[in-house]
Amino acid sequence: MRRIALTLAIVGTTALGVGSVGAAPLVQHRVPAAAQVDLNVYSPAMNRFVPVRVLRPADTSAPRPTLYLLDGAGGGETGSGWLDRTDAATFFADKNVNVVLPLAGRASYYTDWQHDDPILGRNKWTTFLTRELPPVIDATLGTSGRNAIAGLSMSAISVLNLAIAAQGLYQAVGSYSGCARTSDPVAQAFVTSMVVSYGGNPFNMWGPPSDPEWAANDPTLHADRLRGTQLYVSAGTGLPGPHESLGDHDVAGNPIALVDRVVVGGGFESVVDDCTHRLAAALGAAGVPARFDFRPTGTHAWGYWQDALHESWPMMAAAIGA
Repeated sequence: MRRIALTLAIVGTTALGVGSVGAAPLVQHRVPAAAQVDLNVYSPAMNRFVPVRVLRPADTSAPRPTLYLLDGAGGGETGSGWLDRTDAATFFADKNVNVVLPLAGRASYYTDWQHDDPILGRNKWTTFLTRELPPVIDATLGTSGRNAIAGLSMSAISVLNLAIAAQGLYQAVGSYSGCARTSDPVAQAFVTSMVVSYGGNPFNMWGPPSDPEWAANDPTLHADRLRGTQLYVSAGTGLPGPHESLGDHDVAGNPIALVDRVVVGGGFESVVDDCTHRLAAALGAAGVPARFDFRPTGTHAWGYWQDALHESWPMMAAAIGA
């Protein structure tokens, strides 16, 4: 597929006389059909360009909806895991949907941080993903204006929080293997370990553990605000399953990688499983319907996230009219 490098900018300085943050991007032509397109989208909130990869719909004769697909802790900064480690590109090749993959945001939880971080920089991802990026995508790709969003691991909680922050923006959410809790000590330790592993300071994100922002970003405490959004949530138990084999794409015949998958990935997913049951209880108590896929086996691995994407897509497609 062709890759077309475009630089798109929304100028947020009215003194320049060229528009505001909500204005259409400075683009003369819409991007072509049947292409994988690379965009650089300017974020006024972060004062930087954000690389974004787009898979165009199979048929662009009519406006099509958009699926925002977020990466894990690495943020896709060394390449999209969805494109490099799953069949997402071929899976969506015959689908009538724009698939938008931001290639940045490592260890950011795709949230607005309180302070700039010496290592991770300025993170204003809630602002970018809900207010800055969608107008660019809609204007440049000629979309239908209907959206879904999905993410895995770190971003599995992000997609829930983004839907809570911008109610009505997304008609459907797919959350795969995420710990959707932030307000108790175990969950805070989980989040902290993720940020610290990339050199970041979690206090720059939501402040110290006593800061109310940790509770403000806990989907289990705000489950009622997900009402009206189609929800798909999946998790494994951590026990070895069908993708724990030497023939798995990521294991690639390496027995050490397989042991790491079973031990580390299994332990990680067992924590996720507990978090996901708590989310199910919170949504049930709030009377918010959701589809939960609790697998009897499965570790924290791309094979299961590919499965979840396939299984959740019919629900998301119906919600956005794809």
